[in-house]
Amino acid sequence: MSFWQRLEEPAHVVVCGASRGIGLALTEQLLARADVARVYAVARHATQAQGLQAVVAVHGPRLQCLDVDVCDEQALSALAAHLRAVIPRVHLLLCTVGVLQDGASRAEKGLAQLNLDGLLATFQRNSFAPILLLKHLLPLLRGQHPCTVAALSARVGSIGDNRLGGWYSYRASKAALNQLLHTASIELSRLNPNSCVLSLHPGTTDTDLSKPFQANVPAEKLFTPHYSAECLLAQVERHGPAQTGTFWGWDGQPIPW
Repeated sequence: MSFWQRLEEPAHVVVCGASRGIGLALTEQLLARADVARVYAVARHATQAQGLQAVVAVHGPRLQCLDVDVCDEQALSALAAHLRAVIPRVHLLLCTVGVLQDGASRAEKGLAQLNLDGLLATFQRNSFAPILLLKHLLPLLRGQHPCTVAALSARVGSIGDNRLGGWYSYRASKAALNQLLHTASIELSRLNPNSCVLSLHPGTTDTDLSKPFQANVPAEKLFTPHYSAECLLAQVERHGPAQTGTFWGWDGQPIPW
């Protein structure tokens, strides 16, 4: 039985990182479903994002835009308090937040390029923000209702599949995210036996994150955000409590830790 078939009521969905790229595409596709009651689109400047405002024009109050800095735990706490006041539960929590090279974060090619500021910045966004988001929304996920939590990881975060090296902080932060999500899946399964926590690799997608590194990517391997979102939602749909704490590619293939 698919995720959508297991629902007993229209879904309340939270998409974090919803203002552009894969997050925006997920928001659009979810709102196209009649079995989604409302999508809460979370981003630093969600209420000012042109892409989201275009979606609001189509779907009206079924899309709620919330300005939240996911790297600020007080802001996450305030987000959770707001959501608890307006909905009884969350059925689907999607986190697309991530960074490869921006500000202090760097796609290091060798050890000599590593520095503490870069490591901390990358881990803060790729590892800490998603798990702290889950921490604060936990009261809305516990219970007996079907719920899925999925965050964007990356194949390069796989230790077993690492053959090329490089990208130290990005690889390590995604490996850390995988461990955090796997650990959280064990706790959440005790708090809600109908829960599922997934690490998902979206493939190389034409977004701001990948743009500096697209030169050697074959055209057929560079996905549009729309296509990546379709593939990710297919993984959400097909996996349930029996697969909680697992790591999957966009194509439905398991990825080694």
